[in-house]
Amino acid sequence: MADKRQFTLRLQDEVFDKIKIIADTENRSIAMQIEFAVKKYIADYEKKNGIIKIEE
Repeated sequence: MADKRQFTLRLQDEVFDKIKIIADTENRSIAMQIEFAVKKYIADYEKKNGIIKIEE
């Protein structure tokens, strides 16, 4: 399993509540739903703009 960084994320109440509803519908935790959404955004971005290269 890949390492995961922990950080604080502040969201407006309405955004949080909507993510919770989507997560419940998809049988995911809120954290996993947010990670899923971010990964989808990155994939869409890279499809349009090219792969993002990360230097180690």
